Amino acid sequence: MTNLLEQVFKLRENNTSVRTEIAAGVTTFLTMAYIIFVNPSILSEAGVPFAGALFATCVSAAIGSLMMGLIANYPFALAPGMGLNAYFTYSVVKVMGYDWRVALGAVFISGVVFLILTMVRIRAMIVDAIPMTMKTAAAAGIGLFIAFIGLKNAGVIVSSPATFVTLGHIISKPVLLALGGLLITGALLARGFKSAIIVGILAVTAAAIALQLTKLPTGVVQWPDWRSTFLQLDIRGAFKLGLFDVVFVFLFVDLFDTIGSLMGLGRQAGYLTPDGKMPRVNRALFADAGATVAGSLFGTSTVVTYIESATGVSEGGRTGLTATVVAGLFLLAAFFSPIAGAIPPFATAPALIIVGALMISCVKAIDWNDITEAIPAFLTILAMPLTFSIANGLALGFIFYPLMKLLTGRAREASPLVYVLAALFVLRYIYLGGE
Repeated sequence: MTNLLEQVFKLRENNTSVRTEIAAGVTTFLTMAYIIFVNPSILSEAGVPFAGALFATCVSAAIGSLMMGLIANYPFALAPGMGLNAYFTYSVVKVMGYDWRVALGAVFISGVVFLILTMVRIRAMIVDAIPMTMKTAAAAGIGLFIAFIGLKNAGVIVSSPATFVTLGHIISKPVLLALGGLLITGALLARGFKSAIIVGILAVTAAAIALQLTKLPTGVVQWPDWRSTFLQLDIRGAFKLGLFDVVFVFLFVDLFDTIGSLMGLGRQAGYLTPDGKMPRVNRALFADAGATVAGSLFGTSTVVTYIESATGVSEGGRTGLTATVVAGLFLLAAFFSPIAGAIPPFATAPALIIVGALMISCVKAIDWNDITEAIPAFLTILAMPLTFSIANGLALGFIFYPLMKLLTGRAREASPLVYVLAALFVLRYIYLGGE
């Protein structure tokens, strides 16, 4: 078995082991497990049957992660994307008034367009054309974004009508457990303990169960309901003229969310070449696009590469075996969903905060003395957490980067494709506003 895994995933070449990859996969899965219940909760408000959406969530995550692992040999996991599921429910279905089956048809069409763009290598060309500064800024911005999510899940920060965000109830039990988990995980990492993140998650979960802050599983096995959503999409209905902008939003946001995630994760894992290119990027993009198509068939919104994969990378995950482990765990979760539901959000918060701290360190590679590099990078880093969107952070950076070069007489330092992307981002905001 070890020889087979070595052949498929090239473990020695990537300086890793089966044990490390499994630990990394488990860690990534635990930080993503919330999506098993959060995604169907959001989609159910659009009329999608909850049980069917839960199965679709698990299966699409399994398919996407398995494709990423076997086709691209990257340790990145996929699942239905937060934000796009909200757009699916609250904008497309509730505001625009389309049936959820039609909305799934729009997701399917956007996934097929993804596949076409990937096969003609347009998506890979975009990734390769992005300046190294912007790739570094994307990684740092994602780090802040991850940490922001972690602080929010921990209850350390909460929304405020006066100041947007403020300090939460710092002495509440969930916050104290999250902060305690942060201390434990950080101390274990400092001592070189490789499974520190997973130990921290399990320790906080155990404490939460003991303090009755999370419910014990009501059972172990639960047979999934797949008939209510499988092949229920309405592709013909999605071809209506009025749904063009819906398909465009799914396409655009997923495209740049995925590019941002791959750039950030690729840099963290050390995959980027000295000239800023990422090997096998087209295979990774193909996995992302294929997962979206599969997800729509099973009954869920757009599938994306998850930034939480950074936790597995931090645990030492360097090959597709990590993603394959995640795929297996998501498939099991479809049948053992009561157990997965026992992990509270504040238990995974320390992992997200620590990963954010590790990822932000790459800012030292940015030339802060060059203002034409510094301003676009800073906008990218800052906008990702503050707008709660990787795509928006990239958009601001991409608009300002070529403009700064152009206005300072250094237009040739940005490739023609970067100027095209900047124009597309401007048109996107003109046409779609703040969606």
